[in-house]
Order: sequence, then structure tokens, then C-alpha cells
Amino acid sequence: MNKILGAVIATALIVGPISYEVAQSKPSDTYKQLDLFADVFEIVRNQYFQPVADDKLVEASINGMLSSLDPHSSYMNPKDTAEFSTQTKGEFGGLGLEVTQENGLVKVESPIDDTPAARANIKSGDLITHIDGEPIVGVPLNDAVEKMRGAAGTTIKLTLRHGIQGDPFDVTLTREVIKVPSVRSRIEADNVGYIRISSFNEQTQPGLDKAIVDLKQQLGPKLSGYVLDLRNNPGGLLNSAISVSNTFLDQGEIVSTRGRNPEDVEHMDAKPGLDKAKGVPVVVLINGGTASAAEIVSGALQDHHRAIIMGTQSFGKGSVQTVIPLKNQGAMRLTTAEYFTPSGRSIQAKGITPDIEVKPAKIEELEQAGRPHEADLKGALPNPNDPSKSVNAPVPAAQAPATPAPAAPQASAKPDAKAPDAKTAQAKPDADATQAEKAAPPVDYQLARAIDLLHGVAMFNSRTVN
Repeated sequence: MNKILGAVIATALIVGPISYEVAQSKPSDTYKQLDLFADVFEIVRNQYFQPVADDKLVEASINGMLSSLDPHSSYMNPKDTAEFSTQTKGEFGGLGLEVTQENGLVKVESPIDDTPAARANIKSGDLITHIDGEPIVGVPLNDAVEKMRGAAGTTIKLTLRHGIQGDPFDVTLTREVIKVPSVRSRIEADNVGYIRISSFNEQTQPGLDKAIVDLKQQLGPKLSGYVLDLRNNPGGLLNSAISVSNTFLDQGEIVSTRGRNPEDVEHMDAKPGLDKAKGVPVVVLINGGTASAAEIVSGALQDHHRAIIMGTQSFGKGSVQTVIPLKNQGAMRLTTAEYFTPSGRSIQAKGITPDIEVKPAKIEELEQAGRPHEADLKGALPNPNDPSKSVNAPVPAAQAPATPAPAAPQASAKPDAKAPDAKTAQAKPDADATQAEKAAPPVDYQLARAIDLLHGVAMFNSRTVN
């Protein structure tokens, strides 16, 4: 069976028979408890102050039983089961729109490349007001998304506006199978390959393969390393996590799972020849939102010393859930095992501890102007490799004294009166810098430190050993 992991919802699709172990309690005791449940059920359905549908009572009872076991066991009705299957496959029939809700309006965040929405020239910031002629202002976002999804080949009409003041216009689209990208990549600092994995589904490994190929083609021998960003990744398919780990490992155990019985132990190992990173240095970014399948990848690469883990403590979900189909087309998510990293660590309720802790921070450049250096000090010893300098050599007038004189900044603040435009010319760059600082996006401090580390490793590896 293929297991699925996640921080809040984590499941597996069953492809074989399920063996049920008989409870240890006596049959007579079990029947008494079931009789008690039947009594409560009848009292509620007959005496509660308003009628309640039987199926709602049964569903709530099942949910109560499963949720009392642990935070990740639960019941999924048929609708929830179908939606979850869509999530794990990473594809659905739809238009290719990433949307959000703002002031009761459905707003386009971005169209996915090469989808009906992108080809129809729908743009970020567009507002969707009607679907097939029906207004959706104030409609819950999930309901609006459900209306836009449907079988591939079916048509749908959207009414949109380019912004709140734009004139409405209609677009008729034909739904297609949309594959949700869980992997994004880009080049950082000219020679670092940045790979972001947002979840683990059936599209993750193909996306990772493409990202690595693209980065290698673009950077070639300049490639100094990869940053694998798993921050706020809630998990997903166990098989996907194993495959991603194998992309950076050529041998050794990736993860093991241990079930209810001592003999229920399964070891998952890396398969030789699947390492596409080919030993290039890797830094993995994690934080408190990194959970389950993402923790499996982090733990495997950490235990095998294949990557440096950087960031903050991860979420700490070390359990495996199995999705068991039910007769009503629904399913139950049941915790059936715990997983362990290659060194035998359980991260349950503990998480992955980064090798280098880097908390989110704001980067500010400190003022360095006017700060003296050793060479600026009067009588400083010369550098032995520079014989032109001597102890008795006079300090050039251009060099700053040991204590910076306050006159310099004052002079720049008060330009010469004979040059009336000097003040304006001097003040304008400061104003522009302030505006640029406000407009510039915040710097990702954790990513910046990961890039610095990869640059340091590349410099260390490139040294000439004499």
C-alpha cells in the first residue's frame, strides 16, 4: 500500500486487502458497549430538541471515535475523499487559476503556465464576478473553486474585471487536466540553484527532475550547489518523499516504518543510479511548518551527511496514516505506523533539529563610512609583503585619523552656497534610496545565509593545496 504523510491530513491509498486484528476485549463486553452506543443514538435522534439526520449522527460518531485516537486519524465522507484524491494526485479538471478571496471577491493570484486560463490572457489581479452567469460575490472561496473545476473537455463562462474599476468582460474556457506544480526553481546569486518543494504529491518527482535539468543547463560548471527549500511544506505522499531523497542519495536507508506488531518493520532504501544531484553541495531549509514527508527528506539527508540542514526546528510529525476505503465511497484515515530516520531517530513530537539554526531576521546594512582600519593608524606596522610601506612613512592626508573628524558629515550636509543645485543633487539620491527601500521586497535572511554557506563551501573546495 502506498502511504501518505502530512502535517494535518496524511493518508495512503490502499491497493491490497486490509487485515483487521480482533480486539483483545471479550465479545460480551464489546456487545455491551455497542448496545450502549445504540441506546445513546436512539435517545439523541428521538429527544434532541430538533430533528437530526441519521447519517449526520453516524458520521459524527465515527469522527469522534477516530479523532479521539490521535490528531491525524479521521473520517472522510465521499466528497472529502474525492477532494483528497485530487490533492495527492496533484492534478484535476479545471482552468489553471490560482485564486484567493479579498473583500468577498474572488481574485486571481496567477494563472498557471500553459493552461486555459493563461492562454485566455487572464492576468494576476483580475476579479471573477460571475461563473456561468451566476454572481459569486460573497460566495465562499471553496464553493467558487468547486464551480470552476469539472471534467476535462467541458466548458465554462467566467465574467471578470481588470481591477475593481474595470469593465466586465466574458471569457469562455474549456477545462483541461491541470497539473499543480509542487516544485519551483530559479537561479540565486548567479551560481546557486534554488528549488522550492511546497508539498509531496505525484507531480513532485517529475517537477524536481525538470528543475535539476534546467538549472544544470543554465548554470553548467558554474553551479556551486542547491538550496532545497522545504519550509512550510506540510508533507504528502511517502513514496514521493522517498523518491526525492533518492534524488540526492545513491545508497543507504532513507526511512523505516514500525507498526503495531514488532514484526511490522519496513525499510526503504535508496536505489543506486537515481542520484541526479551527483554530489553537488546541498543546503536544506526547514522551519516549524516543515512536517512529515518533508521531515523524512530532511532527516535522511542529515543522517547521511549529504546536506546541511539550516533554519529552525521542524514540526515533529512522525506518524504514518493509511487511507482505508469504506462502503459509502468515503474513507477513514488511520494512524498505522511510526517512521524513523536512517539513524533510528523518531522525530515524533520533537522534529528535526537543524545543523545550523538560523531564525528569520531583517537584514540591515550598518554604516561603515569613516570607520578607521589598522592601516589608518599613525605608526602602524607595515605589511611585510609590501616593502614600499615603512613604519616611519608619513600618513597620507587622504587617510582618516584614528578618530573620524565630525567635519566630514557636516560638510556633506551643507553644500557650498555657490553651487545652489548641490543640495538638491545630494538630497535626491537619499530620497530615491528611501523609496527603493520601501518598494523593495524583504530579504529572505534564511535563504541568504544558505547561499553564503554554499559559496563558502565552493571556495573551500576550489582551494589549491600546496
